[in-house]
Formats: sequence, structure tokens, C-alpha cells
Amino acid sequence: MTDDKIARAPKADLHVHLEGTIEPEMMFRLAARNGITLPYADVAALRAAYDFPDLGAFLAVFYDGLRVMRTQADFYDVTYAFLERSARDNVVYTEIHFSPQSHIERGVAWAEMMDGLLGAMADGLRDFGVTAKPILGLQRHRSEDEALTIIDEAKPYQSDIVALGLGGAERGNPPSKFTRAYAAARAMGWACTCHAGEEGPAEYVTEALDVLGVDRIDHGVRAANDPALTARLAHDRVPMTVCPYSNLRLKVDATLSASALPTLLAAGCNVSMNTDDPSYFGAYLTQNMQDSRAALGLGDSQMFEVIGNGFRGAFCDPATRAGYMNRLAKNWCG
Repeated sequence: MTDDKIARAPKADLHVHLEGTIEPEMMFRLAARNGITLPYADVAALRAAYDFPDLGAFLAVFYDGLRVMRTQADFYDVTYAFLERSARDNVVYTEIHFSPQSHIERGVAWAEMMDGLLGAMADGLRDFGVTAKPILGLQRHRSEDEALTIIDEAKPYQSDIVALGLGGAERGNPPSKFTRAYAAARAMGWACTCHAGEEGPAEYVTEALDVLGVDRIDHGVRAANDPALTARLAHDRVPMTVCPYSNLRLKVDATLSASALPTLLAAGCNVSMNTDDPSYFGAYLTQNMQDSRAALGLGDSQMFEVIGNGFRGAFCDPATRAGYMNRLAKNWCG
């Protein structure tokens, strides 16, 4: 059965936001630990707020929820809990976006944030066999000058951070707004990725490629509306991190079966499935894959390709990637 194969297969989750992994129960625990009052009476009321009409409504709750993260212990606990949960889905590799701007502005020190994050990643590898790498996620509603400041402040952690990312509300915040920031990231030796073509148009995907010179596109589903862009993405094998349940919960797609993923996959695009903000969207990686397979009618070979694309799109060295691909092939065919 394909669903059994999906559950057993080693997987990569390349598009996930640390602050979007805080389960409601943990949010209340951290709020109590830090003396923070949440605008929700209890866990049930918080979960009820997860009915989002669009990306903007989600981001309002997202930014409110991340306020509970204040100390090294908080960042450690959130990261470790996500890695423990990911291991249950046989995720063996993940790249986690974190949002330093929202923490630094609240007075959280870089050391509190990074020591917790990196400490949990080291322990997650030891305890669960999950390799995790951090992506510095810029918030596109802020200025490029702020982005450049954050990148400069991150220099002590230059070798720990694997890539620069850009997330948040796309409308009115095109990729070209951050041209200098991406040049600074490349000077730091980081890979580059960018949210584009989620709520924004296909043109934002082109802009991310041509102006920012990104190595990977996060989301990118609007590219399916542009045959020439789709053909370019396929020809260049640009990794694209599609997040099915995110697109469903944020009303990008009316149903899972409306996903652009089969169109992109059929065109030869390097499309993977990922979680984005699993606690808010109610689905971790195996569920994203199994439910999408059923809704889209994807077969064994297509799912093998999608899971493999997760490793093909990873910011890791070729030998590590080959090792993961060999593990996947042995598991899938075994």
C-alpha cells in the first residue's frame, strides 16, 4: 500500500517555520512560564482561532503566538518537540525557518534564541536521528534596512545558519524589495530561498529567480498559471517546496484536490511536499503526503518522486544527499 510506504519512508521537510510548530498546549505552558497572557481562554479557544480566511489572518495569530518564546529554554523546548514529532513521521532531515526579527524586537538576545535552537538540533540528532538546519527567515513586511541589520547581527552564527529565507505577506512586498539582503546572504556563504507565488503572482517567482538569484522557491504554486515559467522551473530543476495543508487552510486552494502540484510534477518540476506551520494547519508531513496522494490520485512512482525531491532540494552536500536517496530507495523497494 502506498500509504504504508509513505509512512515508513525516510523524508525531508524543507519548508517549516519554528514558530509555526508550537502546539496549543505548549503555547499555554510557555505563556505561564513567562508570565504572558494569551488572548484566548484555553486550548480549545485557541484552536478555534485556527479557522483562517487568508494568509493575513493567519499571520496575525502567528505573530501573537510566538510572543511566548522568551528564553533559551523556550527555543529549546519548541525545537526539540518538533523534532520529536517529526521523527514519528520518519523525517530524517529538516530545514527550519526561524524569525529573529520578531524575537529581537521584544528584547530576546541572540544567544537565548540560538543556543536554544542549536542545542535542541544537536540533541534531536542524538535522540531521534533527525538532522536539522536553521534558515534565517526575514519578514517581508519590514524594511530591507532592518533585514540587513539582522543579517549583520547573525554573523557570529554564520556557519550554523544554512540559508536565508523570506516569508510573510507577499502583497505589496515583492522579492525585489530585498535585493541587497540577498546579496549579503550570498556573501555570508548561505544558500537562498524565498516564499513566492503563494498569495503573490507567478511574476514574484520569476523575480525571486532573476533578481534575488534564489536556489529554491518556497510554495511557488502560482507558477502553474504561467506555462513558460513552469517549463523554465522544470528545465532548471529549481526545487519548489509545496505545502498542501498550508494551501488548503489559507484558502489558496479550495480543496486538497485543487492543488497545482500534479501540474507542476507532470511538467517535470522538482516539487516536494512540506508542512509549513503544522501546529496551526493540523497536519504533519506524513498526513500532508497521504491525504494529498488520495486527493490527487498520485501513484507509487509519483510519491517516490515527490519524497525524493525533498532530498534533491535540500541544502546539503552531494554525499549526504546520495545517502538519503539510497535509504529512500531501499526502504521503498524493500
